[in-house]
Amino acid sequence: MKHQFVKALRLGLVCLSLGLLLVFAKQTVQAATTYDIATDVTYPPFEYANSRNKYVGIDIDLIKAIAKTEGFKVRLKPMSFNGGVQAVESGQLDGIIAGMTITPERRQKFDFGTPYFKTGVSMAVAKSSHITSFKQLRGKRVALKTGTAAADYAESIKKKYGFKTVTFDDSNNMYQDVTTGNSVACFDDHPVLQYAVKQGVKIKLVGQPATSGWYGFAVKRGQHAALIRKFNAGLKKLKANGTYDQIVNRYLSSQKNPAVRNKTFQIATDVTFPPFEFANAANHYVGIDMDLIRAIAKDQGFKLVLKPMSFNGAIQAVQSGQMDGMIAGMSITPERQKQFNFSKPYFNSGVVMAVKSHSTITKLSQLHGKKVAIKTGTAGADYANSIKKKYGFKTVTFDDSNNMYQDVITGNSVACFDDHPVIKYAIHKGTKLRIVTKPVETAPYGFAVKRGHNAALLAAFNTGLANLKASGQFDQIKAKYLGAPGKAMPVTADTKTDNSFFGLIKQNASALGEGLQETLLLSVVSIFFATIFGIIVGLLGVVPIKWLNWLSTTIIYIFRGLPLLVLALFIYTGIPSLTGEKIPAFVAGVITLAFNEGAYTAAFVKGGIAAVDPGQMEAARSLGLPFGKAMRKVILPQGLKIMVPSFINQFIITLKDTSILSVIGLLELTQTGKIIIARNLEGFAVWTIIALMYLILITLLTWLSNWVQRRMKA
Repeated sequence: MKHQFVKALRLGLVCLSLGLLLVFAKQTVQAATTYDIATDVTYPPFEYANSRNKYVGIDIDLIKAIAKTEGFKVRLKPMSFNGGVQAVESGQLDGIIAGMTITPERRQKFDFGTPYFKTGVSMAVAKSSHITSFKQLRGKRVALKTGTAAADYAESIKKKYGFKTVTFDDSNNMYQDVTTGNSVACFDDHPVLQYAVKQGVKIKLVGQPATSGWYGFAVKRGQHAALIRKFNAGLKKLKANGTYDQIVNRYLSSQKNPAVRNKTFQIATDVTFPPFEFANAANHYVGIDMDLIRAIAKDQGFKLVLKPMSFNGAIQAVQSGQMDGMIAGMSITPERQKQFNFSKPYFNSGVVMAVKSHSTITKLSQLHGKKVAIKTGTAGADYANSIKKKYGFKTVTFDDSNNMYQDVITGNSVACFDDHPVIKYAIHKGTKLRIVTKPVETAPYGFAVKRGHNAALLAAFNTGLANLKASGQFDQIKAKYLGAPGKAMPVTADTKTDNSFFGLIKQNASALGEGLQETLLLSVVSIFFATIFGIIVGLLGVVPIKWLNWLSTTIIYIFRGLPLLVLALFIYTGIPSLTGEKIPAFVAGVITLAFNEGAYTAAFVKGGIAAVDPGQMEAARSLGLPFGKAMRKVILPQGLKIMVPSFINQFIITLKDTSILSVIGLLELTQTGKIIIARNLEGFAVWTIIALMYLILITLLTWLSNWVQRRMKA
């Protein structure tokens, strides 16, 4: 009995010891997997306390998500940035996550995890401020937040630009110092300033981010290597599974319109209106309008397909429903508001008058009895037409700016009217004009959709525009092409290109090749269908049935009588207005040419058959051949010899007629030339190149026609 009691006692002691060891081990593991992390909770959107006094933000959510993924716990310790840095340095805390920029100086005291956010330093000023550059800070005071990379940057340049600094411990007091006028500007990380603007702080960002850097999670140098490994592993997993992007977007993504998300819209534009829309040397469409619509599409999550065409063609394409919207430096006017719904204005322009460089004309009263050039559809044209009776001048209208400018330079017109930034850009590119009047008739530009249609797209544009303005990106887009207010236009790479004759060919070889390919494709496809259409209609005119003869004559009369331009616009914009169904521009172009050229083909088919001696048909019929067989076996082989040269000549005509289809946005040779000229304003040289390309093609076809005629006569 005693032996059993001792045995049981020993067993109990062993179990008790094991239990105590398990409890102790659990506590030890618990202590080892819980880290005290410093953070600065006055640095939204990375760390801050929300309305329920709960700590949130990119950094807070990120460290919590990593801790959960890697199986450790964190105790967040909110304090000032400097306090957090010192607490980690002294070993009081295990790590710090507080929008801490990784710098060489900090690497001497801290070990950083994998960088988790790229940032840059920006300057912000009060909303009503006119300050746009560092040079305007001389003699003034600038607000900074202590311990930030932005503060370091400002301190590094203050001697160069001659400003003074005042430092605050939190962002809000720094912003208030600017909005109240005590300081004229502040420096902070770009996303932090963006968030402040989004939250309604009355400041605006100016200029591009001055420097760039990365945020990192930090521990004391040589300490907590395991924590760094866990952070890196967790960050990698969060990026792989999309959680990282969700966290960032939760705080930095702008307001979006879900009705347009992932949808694709076709947007019409006039790409001969620099600096708002034009093709650069790489044949990419750029400019204020182009960059703006792309940025808004990205901001709002929709896709777009840009359709370059003439301004009037773009208007009609939107009116007919062929295009969903239009952005082309389009002035908002009462007349246009009857046909379109406009976005909130995104640019205020003004009309100016320009004359030849050495002209003596300096005011409107000197235009009496003279001719003035204008561009169709522009605010400049509207203004000129509204005052021409008062000042006694006549107007001549052009479809693109370059031809308008050339009319003034060559002396055909004494002046032209256009929007101020457009003429300013042309002069900047070397056009020999000078502006002689101050901007008048300020007309805001707007994005347009057909009245009563695409309300979601319009709402998304307005929301995106507001987001871009709030973030400062809109001002950056304008400055990219117009320069900062009060400054000259920026020098672009295109201003340094070789604009000699052969230089232009070399620069634009790809664009010209694509234009030529489109022209040839249009010609071949159109002449194929025109030939089929023409033969059928032509044969209807010679069969012994009167009403079919009448139908053939009527079709030929209608399609030969309609101007090709009118027919193209009717098919591309008129028919969709009636049916509500869109017609692709290429299809509309082929139909246009097939009907027009087919009518001419039908006429010479009828003529070719009529040129065959009538006795041939009589002889065939007297031999017992039916009409159809007599036509196929006897008449057509003889008529074909007469018709073949006409077929080739018609192909030449079709090739030339493709140039008219630029009005509906087809990028054939002529439209390609307009786009190139809009960029470099070298009209004479570019049109010479285009003309030579047409002449070479037509010469080859003419040789082919002559060779065929010789072969058929042999």
